[in-house]
Amino acid sequence: MSEQDERATYDIESTQAKWRKIWDESDPFTAHDDSAREKRYALTMFPYPSGDLHMGHAEVFALHDVVARYWWQRGYEVLNPMGFDSFGLPAENAAIKNDEHPATYTYGNIETSIQSCRNYALSFDWSRTFNTSDPEYYRWTQWLFLKFMERGLAYRKNSPVNWCPNDQTVLANEQVVDGHCERCGAEVTKRELTQWYFRITEYAEELLSDLDVLAPTWPDRVITAQRNWIGRSEGAHVDFAVDGRDEPMTVYTTRPDTIFGTTFMVVAVDSPLADELVTDAQRPAFEAYREETRKETEIERLSTDRPKTGVDLGVTATNPVTGDRIPVWATDYVLADYGTGAVMGVPGGDQRDWEFATEMGLTIIRTTQPPADFEGEAFHGEGPAINSPAPGVDSPLDINGLSVAEAKRATIAFLEEQGSGKGAINYRLRDWLLSRQRYWGAPIPVVHCPEHGEVPVPEDQLPVRLPELRGADLKPKGVSPLAAATDWVQTTCPTCGGPATRDTDTMDTFVDSSWYMFRYCSPDDETQAFDTDLVNQWMPCDIYIGGVEHAVLHLLYARFFTKVLADMGLVDFREPFSAQLNQGFVINRGKKMSKSLGNGVRLGDQLAEFGVDAVRLTLVFAGPPEDDIDWADMSPNGSLRFLQRAWRLSGDVTSAPGTDPAGGDVALRRATHRALHDAAELVELHRFNVMVAKIMELVNATRKAIDSDPGPGDPAVREAAEAVAIMLSLVAPYTAEEMWERLGHQPSVARAGWPAVDEALLVEESVTAVVQVQGKVKARLEVAPDVSDADLEAAALADPAVQRALDGKAVRKVIVRAPKLVNIVAG
Repeated sequence: MSEQDERATYDIESTQAKWRKIWDESDPFTAHDDSAREKRYALTMFPYPSGDLHMGHAEVFALHDVVARYWWQRGYEVLNPMGFDSFGLPAENAAIKNDEHPATYTYGNIETSIQSCRNYALSFDWSRTFNTSDPEYYRWTQWLFLKFMERGLAYRKNSPVNWCPNDQTVLANEQVVDGHCERCGAEVTKRELTQWYFRITEYAEELLSDLDVLAPTWPDRVITAQRNWIGRSEGAHVDFAVDGRDEPMTVYTTRPDTIFGTTFMVVAVDSPLADELVTDAQRPAFEAYREETRKETEIERLSTDRPKTGVDLGVTATNPVTGDRIPVWATDYVLADYGTGAVMGVPGGDQRDWEFATEMGLTIIRTTQPPADFEGEAFHGEGPAINSPAPGVDSPLDINGLSVAEAKRATIAFLEEQGSGKGAINYRLRDWLLSRQRYWGAPIPVVHCPEHGEVPVPEDQLPVRLPELRGADLKPKGVSPLAAATDWVQTTCPTCGGPATRDTDTMDTFVDSSWYMFRYCSPDDETQAFDTDLVNQWMPCDIYIGGVEHAVLHLLYARFFTKVLADMGLVDFREPFSAQLNQGFVINRGKKMSKSLGNGVRLGDQLAEFGVDAVRLTLVFAGPPEDDIDWADMSPNGSLRFLQRAWRLSGDVTSAPGTDPAGGDVALRRATHRALHDAAELVELHRFNVMVAKIMELVNATRKAIDSDPGPGDPAVREAAEAVAIMLSLVAPYTAEEMWERLGHQPSVARAGWPAVDEALLVEESVTAVVQVQGKVKARLEVAPDVSDADLEAAALADPAVQRALDGKAVRKVIVRAPKLVNIVAG
């Protein structure tokens, strides 16, 4: 090759413009519902249109596109849609700042994002695009809400909720991170409000048990996060009679066997029960303490390293096993929405209770025998029951000496026999709080009638459209901005026709994104939320790709929605995503990209300097998908040089298209078919970076063949170059299309089909065995793959280079690992 040819390169900008136009016209990635091909559904997590694409988008989209394009090449009909999760606070806050309607910000960003995705050469089916803020979409979000309401899964109640003082709205527990709003970072407080909830706890057991089905194909850390969040525990509900109260106080405990050690009761200070139980004498102290507690976040209340505080409510309860009367306290380390909001205080077996009892001077009784040298804190491990009952105490229940499991069973049986308790299962999971006091979301389709209460909006009146409020009218006021839209709020009751008011809250945007994957199957259907037959054809999604930050929030909600839809008879499966893949973060110089740190990297700048393909290749080749990528360590310029090297192959091939490769160079053909075989396996295993390495190896082998024997006219060279183009189309579409065209083919290489692998060419005729003497490599032998240990040892010892290295020394030991290694130790 001449020096001029070696410098030859393609013009990135003109190449991208050329193929973008061709793809727009040919539309190679439209999925056809009536296709006879086997169907695959590739889905990437619904993005929020915050502006142009950033490095995080670039990574996840590049990884996702490898899978989608690979499935097209393998002959599947691939549904690979894209839309936008377009409701939410950022648009509303931007509208307030700019005194505009949120739609102006949102839909402008959506158009920018779509153009950027197209330029980034993503194989999305744009014919199915929609946005959650489209009335045509949120009409069906509202319809689903009403269906949940019909089934008793949507309800309204008054309770203490997480409140973001900055965004002036409530937050679900999952949206509070270390006591702060996950979106804006403001410290979260508690507020008493009447809110809408989804009864996700109704599905807690199934959400937990089905994780066993998902475990083989979902990331371990996602499975673990969901298990922990659901938090199943087995124990008992125990009734404690309370002085002056007709109804007993019921508590839930995972260790009913420790009931003999219950020396006090603790009740959540912000629970209705505490307010009911407190005596008049103790009320002033109680109310002052409750007011202080309301300033604390849930994280702070549950912290293990803060002093325990509380107020004696002035009443006593009776231990149903011992008959002892024990004091009842209000405290902040018990939460009102966990179990019954009351806990039996067992300081011998619970560290928080130990610290509380120590602080308040209450009795501590151990009921499980700790190790001999254990002292100074609660013991909740395994051991025989003790003091159950205490020595010299006569009790109808005696569990002393029993193991924890045996003692639990015996205690539950006794409580059930006496009618003072019952075995129970409890969950950490709480019902999903979905009300939001902001404007830019789907209105809750309910009206409030003085006579008939909460009345669903009739289905033929959906969607309940948002009124046209602008920036100044959207400022947070502690209640929803919709409350000020009086013409919209004032309506009539669908039941009686009398005056009524609309519900002024909007839905959590996680509601919108809990069912969008179904809508993609029939996005233009005006008669139903989705076509059940089409959904059952395409779903569940074969792969779902996105960030691990959604391990609990979105994924749990989407799974819940799917199970409800299955119970409604709308789908015939109960999990939405068959497999899931998480990508890591793109960081810079060891830290998350930030303007304040001065380490931000603009995707647009990288694309302008190196081109789309080089950036995509760099991100895919950087390492395993789940690992973080430090852009400071990456070399998009090196990726560009490789792509140009691959591109030059296509211009050097001199054999005609369609030439039979059978008579071509066997060594190169072996390399080609091995690369195709390995690349396919690696994509299936999501080892995309290693797949790229295999392409690079084949490029090098092909260049070597062109520049020496057998030369550019050998049919094996064409076969190899075509294989490079097809494999490269998964990662670098523009380069691959250019190669395919220069090789004499019509576009698009993306639909060329994965070449068949000749299994005979995968059989190795020989392998290289390394021979070491005293730990240093002295020879390499070409041997048969099935060579015996004895034959390999004999060949190694006979090799002239090995003989020179031994230099007459006696051979003390020979270690053989046929067919790859011989290690000789001389004495």
